Amino acid sequence: MLKMENVVVKYSQFELNCSLEVANGQITGIVGENGAGKTTAFKAILGLTEISSGKILIDGQEKTKESASMNIGTVLAESFFNELYTVKDIRMILKNFYPTFDATYFTKLCDNFGLPFKQKYKDFSSGMKAKLKTISALSHGAQLLILDEPTSGLDVSARNEILALLQDYLDQYPESAILISSHISSDLQQVCDDIYYLKNRKVLLHEETDILLDRYGILKVTTEEYPQLAPELLLYQKQQGYGFDVLTSQRNYFLENFPQMVVEKPTIDEILLLMMEGEKI
Repeated sequence: MLKMENVVVKYSQFELNCSLEVANGQITGIVGENGAGKTTAFKAILGLTEISSGKILIDGQEKTKESASMNIGTVLAESFFNELYTVKDIRMILKNFYPTFDATYFTKLCDNFGLPFKQKYKDFSSGMKAKLKTISALSHGAQLLILDEPTSGLDVSARNEILALLQDYLDQYPESAILISSHISSDLQQVCDDIYYLKNRKVLLHEETDILLDRYGILKVTTEEYPQLAPELLLYQKQQGYGFDVLTSQRNYFLENFPQMVVEKPTIDEILLLMMEGEKI
């Protein structure tokens, strides 16, 4: 559904170089510390910032203004809603702008999330604003959803409701696709088919979520044990007081062949933290 081919975005002290793909019927996640380039990548897809080189393809076609506006549902950190608008006003505007807007679906979700129809947007809490932005993005049957931190400001229960909505959306529109970023990796772990990790405005890792969880491991080895490790099976290392923490994508190999070695099954957070703070091997 979406393909970025060597897309470069240049600012005065900032350069993003990014290639990624989002397949039909899948949810792809992007993670990375602040300034890694996540939001810039999203804005490039949406045509909100110029690209210096590369291509962006949507459903096999080069992105146009029409495809960016009509076939994409968007959540960005900054809102495009007038602060004085009510939910009722926003529903009317979306209905007039999108021929495929489903007012009944929009109204039902707003009711489900307890959003007041007559209260002005400026008086909404950050959580209520996050819910309204996501509901708006889902309400016109877009082929592609671009969601930048859609669960920001929400409690655990509300986050789970939003994530369930995304999964329901793919059930309803099985040929659509979702690209989502979040600082909460457990959210991505819950819904994403694959994950990209951006660091210093470049893709450092792309892997299927199941592979990250099932095959990756962290070896906790002493200085004496370290030379026994085959370098081709290692990804990143971080020096510790006892020796090294070492990231591998072959956890089962070390469990089978080094029964005395400490081999941990990491969370996605622990994998990314070791990559962030460690040294590439």
